[in-house]
Amino acid sequence: MNPAEKSRSVEPPGVPPEVRALVVLNIGLLGGLALALTGYLWPQWLHDPDLSHGLFMPVVCAYLLWESKRSGVPRYPRPGVLTLTATFLLAGIALAGLAAAGLFAVSLGWSLSLVGFTLSAAFATALLAGFVALSAEPLRIIPLNWTTFSVAALWLLAAPMPPGTYSMLTLRLQMWVTGSVMAALNILGVAARQHGNLIELANSTVGVEEACSGIRSLISCVYAGFFFSALLVRRPWARVILLAVAAPLAIGMNFVRSLALTLLANAGTNISGFWHDATGYAILGVTAAALAGLALLLGSGRPGAAQLPPALAARRGSQPALLVGQAGLAATLLLGAALTIFFVLHTRPAGRTARPAPDLAAILPAAPTGWTVATSADLYRFTDTLQTNHLFQRTYYRGTADDFTQVTVYLAYWPPGQASVSTVALHTPDACWPGAGWQPVAAAAARFAPAVAGRTLPAAESRLFTSSDMTQYVWFWHLYDGVSITPRDPRSPRELLAIAWRYGFRPTGEQLFVRVSSNRPWNAIAGEPLLAEIFNHLHAFGL
Repeated sequence: MNPAEKSRSVEPPGVPPEVRALVVLNIGLLGGLALALTGYLWPQWLHDPDLSHGLFMPVVCAYLLWESKRSGVPRYPRPGVLTLTATFLLAGIALAGLAAAGLFAVSLGWSLSLVGFTLSAAFATALLAGFVALSAEPLRIIPLNWTTFSVAALWLLAAPMPPGTYSMLTLRLQMWVTGSVMAALNILGVAARQHGNLIELANSTVGVEEACSGIRSLISCVYAGFFFSALLVRRPWARVILLAVAAPLAIGMNFVRSLALTLLANAGTNISGFWHDATGYAILGVTAAALAGLALLLGSGRPGAAQLPPALAARRGSQPALLVGQAGLAATLLLGAALTIFFVLHTRPAGRTARPAPDLAAILPAAPTGWTVATSADLYRFTDTLQTNHLFQRTYYRGTADDFTQVTVYLAYWPPGQASVSTVALHTPDACWPGAGWQPVAAAAARFAPAVAGRTLPAAESRLFTSSDMTQYVWFWHLYDGVSITPRDPRSPRELLAIAWRYGFRPTGEQLFVRVSSNRPWNAIAGEPLLAEIFNHLHAFGL
């Protein structure tokens, strides 16, 4: 064999033009979807401090993909049954996720946090499908390694959390931080008393709010853990250690911050403003630096990876499998783009002019016969959290100190388009009352259709809460465009999908949240003329 023949025998076979065209199309589609998702999430990254690390996603994503090719493990699978199965399975999951996100969006609003999370999860899965297809021999466009997997994972960590997960984590972190600070204060000999997420000191009261629960540092620290593990660490066991340390480190550092702020407040320092923000930024910086230092330590002396010679690896490829894989991925991405366009086109603003906000004070009687009335004057502090300033609450008392009846009615209103359904549904007694020291009685939770003034109301969620020697029976409704859509668990994606399936493509509607609470069960207050008058006023809103 002469040298020319020998050279031709080891040259990798060329990639067919149709495969090249599909590869370019798939890279373009993935890039376009990344830009679209970035544009959708950008306002949330700008305005939600919990997601501010997402602002770096475009740069981080591009840099890690370049780094995976430059110094990552050069893993390029052979195209065949396993590669095709992984590509099609991941692409199918991504398509199903996109369909679910679109259904949520057009039915309940694009601002629904579950929409952002589901879209990000669908895109991350589509990225993985693309990485599998584009890494196959002899394409070798991107290696299939931990760095490329981390790129997909980071998109999930830059997305808003589903409301149920966020609420559960926040509440548990609030209670843990509050209890841990109380234990530390007891050890230090500082007099304090705990009420839910509030710590009463000798001269002041400190509240561990949602923003101080540690959820922000937890998400950011796990995000940083994935980034540093992809950039600085090569050994699998070292990556496991780094990721395992990230969450406890974030929680522990937030405890240090909360304890420091509480001690400052006990010393008479005003911890709002400068001290609150300065300690927050300092803790984030120290946590990130500690994580980076650990990653450098674990990544020192990292081993290199052997790489197959391109000519030998190319001969292992199967051109028919390459064509099928690229064609299937392209078809899925095109279908996903078409679905996205379909859902966007079916997202319409309200088809009618919104009526003026109702006079909530007029709905609740100011001086009913036989009742003493107390009107809440501090609800304005919840306007930012609830995204509305249309809030009103009155409490009615009757009887003696030893034997009395109390009825509290709370109303909150959102004009069309002001807040997503999930935002309203998230702030139920289930999510908010435990933070104020009320303990739910799980066995008493039920769905109940109460009757008042001879008519049966739409089904309400019924709860029972206790605090010390006090008891509160609670019933609440969530009304959307005049229809009661109160889910049993508003944090459940399944419940929200059921609402979307039932009500279909609906224009943005006004929302009203109604909560009635009492120290008496419903059958003891249902016959009161006071309730008949209130629900007669609420009839026009769907009750």
